[in-house]
Amino acid sequence: MNSADGATAVVVGVDGSDSARAAVRLAATEAARWHRPLRVVHAFVWPTLHSPVTPATDGPPGRGLRGQAEQLVTAAVDEATAAAPGLRVTGEIVDGQPAAVLLDAAHTAALVVLGDRGLGGFAALVVGSVAVTVAAHADCPVLVARGTAQPDGPVVVGVDGSELSRRAVEFAVRTAARRGATVLAAHAYRHPVSTGPGDIQPLVYDEAQLSADEERALAESVAGLAERYPEVPIIQESVRGRAPKVLAEFSRRAQLLVVGGQGRGELTGLLLGSVSRSMLHHSSCPVAVVRAPG
Repeated sequence: MNSADGATAVVVGVDGSDSARAAVRLAATEAARWHRPLRVVHAFVWPTLHSPVTPATDGPPGRGLRGQAEQLVTAAVDEATAAAPGLRVTGEIVDGQPAAVLLDAAHTAALVVLGDRGLGGFAALVVGSVAVTVAAHADCPVLVARGTAQPDGPVVVGVDGSELSRRAVEFAVRTAARRGATVLAAHAYRHPVSTGPGDIQPLVYDEAQLSADEERALAESVAGLAERYPEVPIIQESVRGRAPKVLAEFSRRAQLLVVGGQGRGELTGLLLGSVSRSMLHHSSCPVAVVRAPG
C-alpha cells in the first residue's frame, strides 16, 4: 500500500496504559513507513454504563471523565508526533465498548494497532479479550504491541500451506520491504499418524521424503514473491515440531511475527486459530494477525 491508494489511516487504540503507549509508538512508526496518517482512538465506555461523565458544577474544569479522556488522547497524539515527526496524527473519543469501537474503525483502516493489555477504557484487559476479539474479527490486519522487537532481526511469518497463510506471507514480505528487512518463512510439521477407534499410532514413513515434501510445500507458499520483491531476502525454514513452539522460538530473534488468523491443520475450525492465539500470548516480539477478507 502507498499514499496513492487513498488516505486510509492506521488506527491505534489508547487507554493510558503502558501497553497502549507502546502501541502508539509502534503505530506511529508503522504509519510513517506505510505513508499513512495515524488516527488515535479512545473508546469511552462510561456512557454505556450510564455513568455521569462531567464534573460537579462546583468542581474544577477538565476533571470529569470526559475531560480525563481528552487529556489522555492529547497525550497519545503528542507521543505519536514525537515518535514520527511530520506524521499527520488525529485523535478522537468514541463512545462505546473498546472491541466494538476498534472493529468499527477497522472497516476503513489500513491497519489496527493495540497493546496486549490495558486499563481504564480497556478495563482489566489481558490478551484473550479485546486483542483477541479484534484480531479475530477485524477487516484489516491487526498489529499487537508486545514483547521486544529485535531491530536487526527478520520478519518471521508462519506458513502452513493454506491460502490465508499465503496472504500472511505477502503481508510479511511487503512489511519487510518497507523496513529493509529479511523475511524468514517458517513452516512447522509433525510426524504423520494414523487414527483408529480410541487409538493414535505413528505411521511408518520415509523421514527424508517427509522432509522433502514439507520443504516443497513451503517453497510453493512463497513462490513468486521473490520476483515481485527482489529487494527482500526470503529465507525458508521447515522445522519438525509443534507450530506454537517453533514460532515462539523464532520470535525471540525477530522484529515482527506475522501469522494468519486461521489456517489448516492445528488451526482448522477456529475463528482465531490456536497458533495465532498462542502467539498473541507467547510471542517475544510484536505480532501481526492477517485474516481473510470478510
